[in-house]
Amino acid sequence: MTLRSRFFGPIFFLLLLCPSLGANPEQIRYAPVSRDIVEARLRKYAGNNKQREATLKQMFAEAGCNDQLLSEQPVKESKLPNVICSLPGAPEKVIIVGAHFDYVSEGDGVVDNWSSASLLPSLYEALKDEPRKHTYVFLGFTDEERGEIGSRFYVRHMTQEQVAATTAMVNMDTLGLGPPKVWASHSDPRLTKALLYIANQLKIPVAAVNVEQIGSSDGEQFAERKIPRITIHSLTQESFNARVIHSPKDNLSAVRLDDYYQTYRLVSAYLAFLDDFAAASAAPN
Repeated sequence: MTLRSRFFGPIFFLLLLCPSLGANPEQIRYAPVSRDIVEARLRKYAGNNKQREATLKQMFAEAGCNDQLLSEQPVKESKLPNVICSLPGAPEKVIIVGAHFDYVSEGDGVVDNWSSASLLPSLYEALKDEPRKHTYVFLGFTDEERGEIGSRFYVRHMTQEQVAATTAMVNMDTLGLGPPKVWASHSDPRLTKALLYIANQLKIPVAAVNVEQIGSSDGEQFAERKIPRITIHSLTQESFNARVIHSPKDNLSAVRLDDYYQTYRLVSAYLAFLDDFAAASAAPN
């Protein structure tokens, strides 16, 4: 996460405010990987940003994203590319799932943001075995910490047709400090409502914690082109005051592993649910 100041916006607890969206959780088609796999990928944080980019590509390949589906997007303002894994579905509808893999020199950058980037292959793996109404694009962004360079470049080079086809952008940043949170004030209300619904079904607590007064993240670039976006994180006032991110405290021991795997379960189910929910939302009346 790109930090700007020290204070949080208001905290709103919304979990019980979300009415049923008419979906049965047993009908959501996805197959989350085991906790051991998720934690093993989290532990592969070592190395500089170039090594992380290579590790992310390797993990995608191990998850089944082959050479035809895995690519790099050179980014003019960066020494490193964006890493892209595509899960083919209906080509006229796209869901983008993004997280940055770079980190600042203080600390190991496990929470911010290998916690999110290392989930991308596991999310791909959870969705890959079922036919989908959307094409999913899993994006590892470069150089978020230098001003969201990778996401800015990606969005700037989207065609009008690609923008129109994108029904949702799900951004993950700074996971594992506690239960999942949503940046509600900077997230599409319908996407937020869907997340809270799935969280309620899975009995995973979710709160809305607005963080615009402390920084920015990659989802913001998509909003500039009116693509519905949502940012999922784990920050609270308490965890921010503890000065974990952008500090030597940002290491593996800062991650609460129970909450981290619950976050993975939630996002996996959420992405599978969006395949129907976002398609229905985008359909003409």
